Amino acid sequence: MSITPDAPAGRWRQKQRTRQALVEAARELVALGTTPTVEQAAEAAGISRTTAYRYFPSRRALLLAAHPETAAQSLLPDDAPEEPAARLAEVIDRFTQLISETERQQRTMLRLSLELPDAERAELPLRQGRAIGWIEEALEPLRGRLTADQVRRLTLAVRSATGIEALVWLTDVAALPREDALALMRWSAQAMLSAALSGEPPPTQPSG
Repeated sequence: MSITPDAPAGRWRQKQRTRQALVEAARELVALGTTPTVEQAAEAAGISRTTAYRYFPSRRALLLAAHPETAAQSLLPDDAPEEPAARLAEVIDRFTQLISETERQQRTMLRLSLELPDAERAELPLRQGRAIGWIEEALEPLRGRLTADQVRRLTLAVRSATGIEALVWLTDVAALPREDALALMRWSAQAMLSAALSGEPPPTQPSG
C-alpha cells in the first residue's frame, strides 16, 4: 500500500484537531468552575483516555494548554503607537477584555493558584507573569525617562490593579457592576502612569 504525499499532512491536521478538541473540552469544564482531569476532558471531547494522555500526560499540562492567555505573546497591535499612554491603553483594553470574556475560567485558575501545593501552583499560567510582560512592553518607551527599577515597579503596580484578582474584589466585595469595574481598572492604569510621568514614580526600597 502506497502512502500519498498528503498523508503526513493529513495525520498532522488530525492530531491538531484532536488536541484542540481536548483543549476546548477542558476550557468548557473550567468555565463551569471545575478542575478537569485528563480523563474528564477526554470523556467530554469523545476521545479515548489513552489518546488523551498522549497529548496531555498530566492535569497540569492540560490546564496550561486550556488557559486563555497561553498563546498571546503580546497585546500590542502591529502598528502600536509610540506614546506610552496610548500603548498602555491598548494593552489594558485588551487585557481587561480578555479577563471579562474568560472570567469563569480565570476565577477557576485563581482558585487553583491559591489551593494547589507550591510546586504545582507555580506552573499555572496565572503565576507565570504573562500580563507583566505585556504591560512592561507597553511601558518600554519610558526607559530613559524612568529608571529600570521604576519602570518595573510601575509595571507591577498596574498589574496589581488590572487582573482577575482586582476584578473579583471590585465586583464581589465592592459590589461594582462589571463594566464599572473594568472601567475603573483602565482608569487606574492611566492614573498610575500619569503620576509616574508627573514626578511621582512608584516608591523604591531605600538602600542601606
